[in-house]
Amino acid sequence: MLDTLTNILSTTVIYATPLILAGMGGLYSERSGVVNIGLEGLMTIGAFTAVVSTLTTGNPWLGLLFAVLAGVLLALPHAVASITFKADQVVSGVAINFLALGLSVYLVKHLYDGAGQTPVVENKLNAIAIPFLSDIPVIGPSLFKALPTTYIAILVVLISYYLLTRTTFGMRLRAVGEHPHAAETAGVSVVKMRYVAVLISGALAALGGAGLSIAIGSEFNQGTVAGQGFIALAALIFGKWRPFGVLGAATFFGFAVALTLTGQLFNVTKYVPSEVLSMLPYVLTILALAGFVGRAEAPAAVGKPYEKGSR
Repeated sequence: MLDTLTNILSTTVIYATPLILAGMGGLYSERSGVVNIGLEGLMTIGAFTAVVSTLTTGNPWLGLLFAVLAGVLLALPHAVASITFKADQVVSGVAINFLALGLSVYLVKHLYDGAGQTPVVENKLNAIAIPFLSDIPVIGPSLFKALPTTYIAILVVLISYYLLTRTTFGMRLRAVGEHPHAAETAGVSVVKMRYVAVLISGALAALGGAGLSIAIGSEFNQGTVAGQGFIALAALIFGKWRPFGVLGAATFFGFAVALTLTGQLFNVTKYVPSEVLSMLPYVLTILALAGFVGRAEAPAAVGKPYEKGSR
């Protein structure tokens, strides 16, 4: 029983991590007033760049760094379209998703002689154990012998909570997402804050994608992300645009994946088709949104183009 609980908790933490990072990325963007449907594409470009960079340099930490840079670069067109040219933010995000998937698949085939996936990364990121704490039954192997990206995700949540609630930057960010014209009157540059937020969003979402390809997995193909960006967006809504809310929602969806994998491990597929088990995380996502999205209030100005000087 202890082994089963440990396995479920460990799997929950592993698969919640990319969702936490991408969801936190979405939080920065949407808290500033810019919808970011492009989390899926940003995760995809991060996963692709992390693998290629790691294969090229032999260093997975450089793979993470280049993935973050790629996420920032891909988020920039979304920022320009949404903020400067005031294009429809949803359409811009969808375009980012198509661009990232098409570009990454094309480059994989171009770089690796028409293959549908990259070579396997031999020196991927491995779990790091914290002495003594990792020896605690059940909790220790799950929380204190975790992948580096898990520790990074927890730090991101803690730092984000502090930034958004205790700093001038956080207050300005929330102000431009709630009352941009009032923020403008107070001397805050709405455009600048939204650009910064969208670029941070790209960096964090790409970091989540990198975790999928060089920490959880060890290669990249067109199914590596497989809708995780949309689940991260659901976690953002389910978590009511709050750092710890995103953490809890992402953990819930990670738990759904853990139940799926545990069910396959214990041959539940004898009684329930494997396809039904695979659907579980997505079904729970739909149910969660159906039950809570009506009660979750988004930032007042999210999705609304900002016209300086207008009311």
